[in-house]
This record gives sequence, structure tokens and C-alpha cells, in this order.
Amino acid sequence: MPTITNADPDQPTHPHVQVRLSGTDGNVFMLIGRVAAALRRHAGAAAADGFTAAAYQCGSYDEVIQLAMATVT
Repeated sequence: MPTITNADPDQPTHPHVQVRLSGTDGNVFMLIGRVAAALRRHAGAAAADGFTAAAYQCGSYDEVIQLAMATVT
């Protein structure tokens, strides 16, 4: 899984960005899009593009979920 660099490993990289991850339809592209859209709105295009690039490097849906949880709340 791609790594997220964060000074506090117990906190998401962008704790001020909130995305509801539960209740989604299980489509990985929808999940990536929801997180990227929230990041673009609240943290900027660079954060959204970085998340999207890292998500596409993941090897499974579970890795994308872990990446999302390490990135947003």
C-alpha cells in the first residue's frame, strides 16, 4: 500500500476533511471520487491529486479503504 507521511500516525493526514466511508456501494472508483472531491474542496487540488494517485497504486479495495482512513476522517 502507498504510504502517507504524517507527523502523528494516530491522526489522518487531513483530519479537518470529513468523508462518510460507511454505507457506500462498495465501488472503489466511487470511494476514490468521494474522498478526492472532499480533499479538493477542503485541502486543495494537490491533496486530491496525491490521494488519487496513491489510491490507484493500491492493490485491493481494502488498501484503498485503509488509505482513505489514513487521509481523511
